[in-house]
Amino acid sequence: MPATLPVIDLADLDRGARARAELLTRLRTVTHEIGFFHLAGHGIDPAFAAELVAAASTFFALPDAAKLEIENSHSPQFRGYTRIGGERTQGHVDWREQIDIGPERAAVTAVDPAKPWEVLHGPNLWPAQLPELRDLALRWIEQAQAVGIVLLRAWAESLGAPADFFDDAFADPDPLLKIVRYPGHDRSVTGQGVGSHKDVGVLTLLYPEPGSTGFQVDRDGTWIDVAPRPGCFIVNIGELLELATGGYLEATAHRVLPPEPGSDRISLPFFLNPGLDKELPAVPLPAELAAGARGVGTDEHGGTLHSVYGLNALKSRLRAHPNVTERYHAGLLNSPALHG
Repeated sequence: MPATLPVIDLADLDRGARARAELLTRLRTVTHEIGFFHLAGHGIDPAFAAELVAAASTFFALPDAAKLEIENSHSPQFRGYTRIGGERTQGHVDWREQIDIGPERAAVTAVDPAKPWEVLHGPNLWPAQLPELRDLALRWIEQAQAVGIVLLRAWAESLGAPADFFDDAFADPDPLLKIVRYPGHDRSVTGQGVGSHKDVGVLTLLYPEPGSTGFQVDRDGTWIDVAPRPGCFIVNIGELLELATGGYLEATAHRVLPPEPGSDRISLPFFLNPGLDKELPAVPLPAELAAGARGVGTDEHGGTLHSVYGLNALKSRLRAHPNVTERYHAGLLNSPALHG
């Protein structure tokens, strides 16, 4: 049976002082102990979610040639379509296809060698045969980002800091939306839809297709199945928020198993991250909370976990998308900034 994650109702922030205080305590507790929860009361219309899921299904049903017109191999910014088997987690092939969408920006023409993450600034790639996807995806990013900022301010308060503690780092954030399809698979090539990992940023708002299966969270060395709740996000924190709290809040490993042959699932993971050149400030925890901080070591690959988000983001993209790395960024693999 799927496990039940705690449910946080964001609307409790506006239901009076007592409900607000109880929500902040619950938010802090579940992300200290588990790192995952269902989020209700976020205000995003379920009909909008269904519209984006339907558009995603339409895109993935297009002929391969149409999808490959926006393949990420055309994007030095790692944007666009990734074909099945084109991404890796922990060095192993992921069995999914997806579109990566970030902020619409101009590419940096002269990248500062001390800021190699500037290569990630740039435009998105949009499918000519599905023009409505652009508006839907950018609206989703805007609305999910607003939800994430509310959550961040609540976390700051719950940890004894001012509500605006993280605001400067998110004045010009670098969010990422993945529109993902996991096709059914017999696991003869790979056993993972996406392999075990922790997210490198600050927080993730995952909207899985209703009724879908295969999402799992690591609880004390045991993989537990997590079923979607109608209208809810599944939320987890990333390694950067763990770093900012000295390990008091926990980034938890998770994975997705391939669906059964003959089926598939659509998933909308949204990653809220600070500006690429920003550090998430360390939270001055009250003594009673600091006593429960676990400390922070290396990232899950045994490498350096950087305080500047852009370094973590670039490291992750270089590993995950070897086709883009080899075509545009082979020289960055030995960048001193990434290994310092």
